[in-house]
Amino acid sequence: VTTLHRFLRRNVFFSHRDLDKICTCVEQKQPIYLYTGRGPSSGAMHLGHLVPFLMTQWLQRALNCPLVIQMTDDEKFLFKGVYQDGIGDNLDYFRSLTIENAKDIIACGFDFDKTFLFSDVDYVGRMYPTIVRIWKSVTQNQVTNIFGFDGQANIGKVAFPAIQAAPSFPTAFPVVLNAKDRTNKMACLIPCAIDQDPYFRMTRDVAHKLVDKHHPLGGKPALIHSKFFPPLQGAKGKMSSSDGNSAVFLTDSPELIAKKIREHAFSGGRDTKAEQLAMGANLEVDVSYQWLRFFMEDDEELDRIGREYGSGTGEFWSTGLVKARLIQLLQDLVMEHQKRRALVTNDVVQLWMKERCLV
Repeated sequence: VTTLHRFLRRNVFFSHRDLDKICTCVEQKQPIYLYTGRGPSSGAMHLGHLVPFLMTQWLQRALNCPLVIQMTDDEKFLFKGVYQDGIGDNLDYFRSLTIENAKDIIACGFDFDKTFLFSDVDYVGRMYPTIVRIWKSVTQNQVTNIFGFDGQANIGKVAFPAIQAAPSFPTAFPVVLNAKDRTNKMACLIPCAIDQDPYFRMTRDVAHKLVDKHHPLGGKPALIHSKFFPPLQGAKGKMSSSDGNSAVFLTDSPELIAKKIREHAFSGGRDTKAEQLAMGANLEVDVSYQWLRFFMEDDEELDRIGREYGSGTGEFWSTGLVKARLIQLLQDLVMEHQKRRALVTNDVVQLWMKERCLV
């Protein structure tokens, strides 16, 4: 790569744990791998879901390393699944969402020869020895205190954090990473949204029990955290798949994208033209400008829009003009993504999910 990713330049990824140690491993040519994931809760992913995958794709190119992508269909069933007498449960529904979401992830441009994408339901047997060791190392009180489970939680919810923790250890991938036992010293870097950090704080607390004493990070996974991608209704909070008007989905048409931005993107502009010209917009709460910070590559254009919109001057003095620029950018981005996704068939997904050595 020739330049830092815009997410780093603009502090979209804003905090880390032991990233400096990962950089040392890279400089010393010690092996590392990337780990990220997705909980398949809907058939269509939205722009917010793209953020960690775009960052991970850049990191894979920059670091030239293997990547494992966990699809937590088990978690979504345990937390959102239903059972009906005479009909049964809907576990297979979440397994089908894994395939659909995998198509969007593959369309992000990962390196096939260095990427393994897996469903927990299908792959958990390989990870099981690692999961059992994590279960042995973490008490129920610790899990309850971290995640807030009470006596009404099904036992799967209480057990699941170890399943999300397991890919942090190369031994969860004896074939994919050729990690046969605890002497493997591959270090793990996890790009994720900040709300995933509790899982990996738990992991880091017990990591030393699962690795050789010479592991460069003491077994602890390193992390790099992103801010939440703001919903259309306001710059604070988290976008939701269950609220169609809070998000732009990767399946949306150009017309629907334009309609959502025009009608639902919260504006930091002033109430009247005179006030806007006098004071400019409040960029901190303006969703259109914040979305441009995530997806506009050109720093100079973004700075210009910010200056003009924030002062009520120049070409981009008004909310309508900034929204129009965002609409154009998102229509192009989503259209290109849809073209790439259309090439990803179910058979292609199975190739990416086939267990094979990446190192």
